[in-house]
Amino acid sequence: MVAGALARSGLNVALYTSPHLVDVRERMLVNGRPIPEAAFAQWTAMLLEEIERNAASFFEATTAIAFADFAARGADVAVVEVGLGGRLDSTNVIDPLVSAVTTVSAEHTEYLGDSLQSIAREKAGIAKPGSPFVIGETDQTVVAVLAEQARTAGADVRVVPQHATFSGAVGMPGAHQRRNAAVATAVLDALPGHLRPSNRDAGAGIAGVKLAGRFDRRGKWLFDVAHNPASFATLVAGISAADLPRPLHALLGILEDKDHATMLGVLGPVVDSLWLTTPPSAPLHRRSDLAAMTRLAARAAAVEPDFDLALSGVQRGAATVLVTGSFHTVGDAMSRLPGFPPLG
Repeated sequence: MVAGALARSGLNVALYTSPHLVDVRERMLVNGRPIPEAAFAQWTAMLLEEIERNAASFFEATTAIAFADFAARGADVAVVEVGLGGRLDSTNVIDPLVSAVTTVSAEHTEYLGDSLQSIAREKAGIAKPGSPFVIGETDQTVVAVLAEQARTAGADVRVVPQHATFSGAVGMPGAHQRRNAAVATAVLDALPGHLRPSNRDAGAGIAGVKLAGRFDRRGKWLFDVAHNPASFATLVAGISAADLPRPLHALLGILEDKDHATMLGVLGPVVDSLWLTTPPSAPLHRRSDLAAMTRLAARAAAVEPDFDLALSGVQRGAATVLVTGSFHTVGDAMSRLPGFPPLG
């Protein structure tokens, strides 16, 4: 939303997000255009020695490639999404004009800590001295932790009011997107005057935003990258509000390190058929035990480890097919359906 608003104002806007669905180049956009294949190959070759010398992770390497590409393509401003946490994330090498935390949920606890407060402290590590730090979280206990950490770092803390939502048009469905738009507006308002878009450009940018895999309806298909209990609750709220054609069949592929019981318990009652599968792009060590997941399901579930067979089977008799559980699941499905890949 922030990038869309800035682009409407005429700036050359870079956007770095993760993970990707089908093509790694989805992560690196300038004015909506991905890094060209030849440029990605060239930057990889140029940076390979440093990548190997530092034993850089995949995310660290793509972050370096993205920043090099944005500079080469003459970006005026970059909107950079943190990968994991904040304090130790590779994106945190930048000196931001403004930084923000939208919400805090219990995820990546093995790295960030086992409480919302400890996760919040890690996320607040992106706050910088003298730079605005926008807080979108509504849990006041968590807000207090974020604000305390940011003020200690010398940041200018700006808390979005607990019940604030955006009153204009929003391009993506769901009440949570109105809250996201309010946070995006606060980020835009915190920018220096020469970069701050007009209200008209901000409104048009927010209204025009579409994002693949976020309650993404395409004919009878519904794609959503929900992959933790909080996002599953949001997905179920969206399903209830959308009055989708029935029967609604769900293809579900969840990674091993997630809260299977809660996620299955939330989704099971709102779908008419549930298929459990394994996304082939998921790393071997992160693939779930489908038999164990079946025992946790709130309803009878079909189990099909072969992703292609599951993708075919879930369609039989369905008026709507939901694909969810992880970025891997959504991306693997999109890559197999003609015309659906984000860069296809």
